Amino acid sequence: MNDNHTPENTAEITTTSKGLTRRKLLKGAASVGAVALGSGAITGFPMIWAQNIKNITLRQFGTGVSNLNAIADKCKEDLGFNLQLTSLDSDSVTQRAVTQPNSYDIADIEYWICKKVFPSGAMQPLDVRRLTNYDKISPLFITGKLTDDAEIAQGTAPHTVGFVPDRNATVFADQPTDWMTLIPTIYNADTLGIRPDLVGRPITSWADIMDLAFKGQTSIINIPSIGIMDAAMICEAMGEITYADKGNMTREEIDQTIEIMKAAKRDGQFRAFWKTFDESVNLMASGEVLIQSMWSPAVAAVRSQGVPCVYQPLKEGYRAWGGGLGLASHLSGMELDAAYEYIDWYLSGWVGAYLNRQGYYSAAPETSRAHMSEDEWGFWMQGREAQGDIVSPNGDVMEQAGAVRDGGSFEERMGSVACWNSVMDENQYMVRKWNEFIVS
Repeated sequence: MNDNHTPENTAEITTTSKGLTRRKLLKGAASVGAVALGSGAITGFPMIWAQNIKNITLRQFGTGVSNLNAIADKCKEDLGFNLQLTSLDSDSVTQRAVTQPNSYDIADIEYWICKKVFPSGAMQPLDVRRLTNYDKISPLFITGKLTDDAEIAQGTAPHTVGFVPDRNATVFADQPTDWMTLIPTIYNADTLGIRPDLVGRPITSWADIMDLAFKGQTSIINIPSIGIMDAAMICEAMGEITYADKGNMTREEIDQTIEIMKAAKRDGQFRAFWKTFDESVNLMASGEVLIQSMWSPAVAAVRSQGVPCVYQPLKEGYRAWGGGLGLASHLSGMELDAAYEYIDWYLSGWVGAYLNRQGYYSAAPETSRAHMSEDEWGFWMQGREAQGDIVSPNGDVMEQAGAVRDGGSFEERMGSVACWNSVMDENQYMVRKWNEFIVS
């Protein structure tokens, strides 16, 4: 690992003798760089930075959830360098992160994927002392709790794989340190999506997806590490299994879970198993499926077509997930400095507001508030009734005045998380059994 990212080696490039932060310098580099360089007003490393900033391209890959062109465009506008994005499905992200570490600079991955990837040495720890917005990060990612008296949910809670002991470590730390595996960026509390106009009755439990009234009209996600968690929520809600830890099942618990799912499939309970955002939207919008695993923006996408769809709060709680940005182990020099600048910018508010407007949550919620209207903040974060139209980042109307967000406020939703997406000790066995279920 290159040592150029230590605080000692980067102190001279964090600020200039004129008191300029590098971010301020970057924002004006494209327009005033030639004048400043010619006058000699900027000296030392910042001059080199201003000269070369246009030539830097950071290669980022991850799922389509947050690898968004609008973020790349805004990064170019604010920081001056290029962000090249590649979107893959979760399983492909995991494989590429480990097997092709030189093919990317920044990994935009979920924490359950991080648990698989970071021990391989493909990524380098991040020095939190280089981030001015570190203290704005939600405590969910630092201690695992929204409040001091909150219980930590089952599964791979982000804070359990969020820190390592030192700059060279590939094992996780059991408490916060100065070195993070990922800088958190995005998260949400997932539940079942329903067609309220077609289900014919209130939906209150994960077990409702197994109601014979919906035979042939249900679906769950076919990504093993996520699907097994939905299956566990369903089986426990049915009263069939009580797990010691849904996020770390024993082989016996995995076998029991899969047998229940196989039986339901054999009896025709499921219409389909989806892997992509678009598949879930199409199943619900077409009416082929009335109740299924879903993601919040997918529900919004169905609504945008004029089709009723609800992200239904359930009495057993939510299955949560979180993601962040990590650095490839090969990254060094100016590209590494640019990556830190980009990650700190990511936490500074604009991106967080963009993600909030899609129904996700920003890892630094208070910085995003400055980039949202009071009505937007009230609707998305506080569970308040919308005073006017609520629009997507692209300006499309998502909700009309009077609407209230499904599940209520940030505290209500994230405070009701029952488990996080997870990687189990018996992961290989679980994946094999899950695939047996899908092909059965």
